Formats: sequence, structure tokens, C-alpha cells
Amino acid sequence: MSKKHITLPLTDEVIRDLKAGDEVLLSGVMYTGRDAAHKRMVAMLEKGEDLPFDITGQTIYYVGPCPASEGRVIGSAGPTTSGRMDTYTPVLIEKGLKGMIGKGLRDEKVVDAIKKHRAIYFGAVGGAAALISSCIISQEVIAFEDLGTEAVRKLEVKDFPCFVIIDSYGNDRYEEGRKEYEIKG
Repeated sequence: MSKKHITLPLTDEVIRDLKAGDEVLLSGVMYTGRDAAHKRMVAMLEKGEDLPFDITGQTIYYVGPCPASEGRVIGSAGPTTSGRMDTYTPVLIEKGLKGMIGKGLRDEKVVDAIKKHRAIYFGAVGGAAALISSCIISQEVIAFEDLGTEAVRKLEVKDFPCFVIIDSYGNDRYEEGRKEYEIKG
């Protein structure tokens, strides 16, 4: 299977063509955020405040990168367990978030929001943090600097490797893989 080259931000047309299990290489701008940042963003929305970036069509990578060593843009940048963001994710998808990158399962409310608003969930390979960080061309803290590694960052990436885990139709590669294993096992 060949990898699909995707330029961020995501569009409905691109999302519609991606299927669970597809291998993709993402290039362009994405944002970072973990649970503390997600909690603050949802609180901002509840107060009627603007988010620190226009979330429409954007992708959030669930990561708290390590500090950069000499001569590097960023330190190791492996994915965080996505379930930690599930409480906040449906609201952000409703407001225009199109892509999420992390690892692990998502709850039913997130899957429903993905289907309803045509979003997508990508999985990044855990344990490959050094490889992933080499795909990050630039990074800038844009919000919540007091959260340290969990601050919201704007990343520019080139050929960031990941897989489609949950496509916009609700197909889940984790479930498909488990069923394939059960049939063969």
C-alpha cells in the first residue's frame, strides 16, 4: 500500500477520500495540545472567548514534546494517549477541528462527532518519538506557556508519518484489526 501525501490544513474532500488503515504523510501546519490545553480551550469557548488559533480545518497533535537539544527544532515528540482528550474533543470538532493525531482508542462520543462533522483521527506510532521529531521543521508556543511542555504549539511538519485510525465514516482500524485477528486466531 502506498502512502498518501496530505497537505494541511485538511479539507472535506481530502477527509472523504481517506479510509481507516491508510498510511499518510502529513505536511503543513498543525497544532499541539494535551488535556490541560484542551480543558482551557473548551472553557474559553464556554465563556464566548476566541481560541488562541482559528481551529477551522486544523489538526491537533496530542503531544508534550521534550525540550530541544542543541541544533534541533524540538525534542522527542511522541503521541499521547488520545482518550485523555475525549471529554473535550467533541466540542472542538463541532467548532471546526478536522484532524487529531494520537494513540489509542476513542470513545463513542468522539466517533459520533467525527462522523457528524466529517473529521478524522490519525494514529502516530508510539515509541518513534525521535523519528517523528525529525519531521518537525519549526515550532512556536502560541498559547498557555505556563503549561510548559503541554503549551499549545504551532508546528510546521514535512512528511509526518501516521495512519488513519477512524475515518469520517466511523470505520475504526483498531476494531477492524481485532476482528481480523479473531477470525484468524
